Parts: sequence; C-alpha cells; structure tokens
Amino acid sequence: MREDAKASTDFALDTIFAFPPNRDTLGGTAYFIVRNEGNILVDCPAFDQINQDFMRSHGGVSWLFLTHRGAIGRAAEFQKNFNCNILIQEQEAYLLPELALTTFHQEFTLNSAIQIIWTPGHSPGSSCLYYKEFGGVLFSGRHLIPNQQGEPVPLRTAKTFHWTRQIKSIKNLLKSFSRETILYICPGANIGYLRGKRVIDNAYERLENLDLEALLQVQAII
Repeated sequence: MREDAKASTDFALDTIFAFPPNRDTLGGTAYFIVRNEGNILVDCPAFDQINQDFMRSHGGVSWLFLTHRGAIGRAAEFQKNFNCNILIQEQEAYLLPELALTTFHQEFTLNSAIQIIWTPGHSPGSSCLYYKEFGGVLFSGRHLIPNQQGEPVPLRTAKTFHWTRQIKSIKNLLKSFSRETILYICPGANIGYLRGKRVIDNAYERLENLDLEALLQVQAII
C-alpha cells in the first residue's frame, strides 16, 4: 500500500486514497474511492507504474470522473489500460474526441452512494462528486480549494471561466446539503495548505461561513 497515497485521516482509511500532486494536471490531486460495486478514480494522477500497480492491487478502475478540464491529464492512457468508463460534464467532452465517454448535464447518479453535481465557474464543466458515506464527502476538484488557513474557498484567477457562476454554484451546494450531509471536502489542489490532513473537516459549516457577497468583488489573481 502506498503510504503517500493514503488519506492521512482515519475517516476512510482503507477506502479513500489521495495521490500526490502531479505535473500532468498542474499540481492537481487525484483520489481513488474503493467500493465493492467498482472503484472510482477522481481526476488523473500521474500515469506511472507505481500508481497503476496500486490501483490494480485494489481491483482496478471502473470509472474515471473528471472534475474539470484541467484534470484530464493522461485520461486516454487510463482508459486504455484499465478499460474504465470516463465521466465528464457535457460541455468539456469535446476535449476528449477519440475516447468513449459518459456525459451529463446537471447531475448524474453513479450508484446508491455517489452523485455527480455540475458546479460551473472554475471551468464550463467544473463538477463535484458527492459521496454519502462517512458523513458525506465532497470531492470538489478546483471548485473549492483550501486557502492558506486551510479553509475551503473558490479561487478567482485570470483563467476562471465565470466567477459569478462559481459563487452561484457554492450557493446551490449550500441549498442542496446541510451540516449533516457534508462533513468533509477532498479538494483537488492546494492540499499543502492542509498541513498533512488531506481533507477539510466540518466542511459544510466552513462553507456557511464564507461571505459570498464579498467574494463576488474579489479581483482575479494573475
């Protein structure tokens, strides 16, 4: 078992793993959810032999879910080697023209425990994966990432697709969930700010504390 791949919290010690950030996705963090019904890879980790062997030792990959276009990495190689389904929001499917894809518009139910939610803003097809186990885990891609204090925030950059929509997407998450249904966030970047925790706890409460109206006025980071 890869120690650097294991989420360093005991909330899901043997079923959710975080891979080290990799250059193919500009420092993005991918996650691996192990389930009897089939394993889900959230975004692309580095396509190296160690990662491939690790995933095969846990039963392979049934689904590769891409949270946004910047997380595509080497998705083609993952599909070829694991014969996995690739799930991506319909507006970004054009970026993978040669691959067999499953697309969705606003929501997609993968199984009884996993739901995909379109959260546009960071990119046109930016989406989150909600896992209802362990008190509720939101895999947020780059829609929500930790700031220097480890708080989940949206980050406005020069490449942000639509900032107002991104803030609206946070509001929609707050309407759809509660403190009882989202306990953790697994962010797709900036995990160094979590100082080894790899997850953001008390997640819904932290989102409630965001001043969304003030965030609307934030200028882009170049």
